[in-house]
Amino acid sequence: MIHIKVFTFNPFYENTYIIYDETKKGVIIDPGCYEKREQEELVDFISINELSIVYLLNTHCHIDHVLGNQFVKDTYQVPLQTHELEEQVLRAVKIYAPSYGFAKYHDSHIDMHLKKGDIVSFGEIKLKVLFVPGHTPGHIAFYNEEEKICFAGDVLFKESVGRTDLPGGDFDTLVKSIQKELFTLPEEVTIYPGHGPSTTIGHEKKHNPFVEG
Repeated sequence: MIHIKVFTFNPFYENTYIIYDETKKGVIIDPGCYEKREQEELVDFISINELSIVYLLNTHCHIDHVLGNQFVKDTYQVPLQTHELEEQVLRAVKIYAPSYGFAKYHDSHIDMHLKKGDIVSFGEIKLKVLFVPGHTPGHIAFYNEEEKICFAGDVLFKESVGRTDLPGGDFDTLVKSIQKELFTLPEEVTIYPGHGPSTTIGHEKKHNPFVEG
């Protein structure tokens, strides 16, 4: 059984996820922890639950999703994995972080590249990599078929979609990604987004005004 812990971190109200099972092995997706209290909250949960963090995963590399990357890498000695097209997105963060008020941002580097169809395995959990560009050029999502859950980053929100007005964004590409990669999943699949509450594929097909089901 998959256990999911969600934290809401930083001024962007970003969702950081810890996913683990009974083996106590887990991964962290998109650590947005920046302030010391946020870092302590993350560490305390992992310590109390006696978890072994084996991977750090980024759906994409906008600043709000990577603020805690280096902290997690240093604390748990784990490799950062995401799509190779996110390299440039991640490198840019250190340039603009101070102007967003994150003067203490610590730069991080990608250790392993993920591509469409790859499987991230830990404990008894398998996450399939979906390639869903549009919000950023190399945006990916992580799908568990057995329990029908998907960690979709900033592609699909409850009755909304990710913004496409930032460098590398493209609305038509985003909609195509949703229609071809997400809306082809079973309607009961739960979407865990990068911001806001969870939703389902079925709900978004019926109620999302930005995408035709």
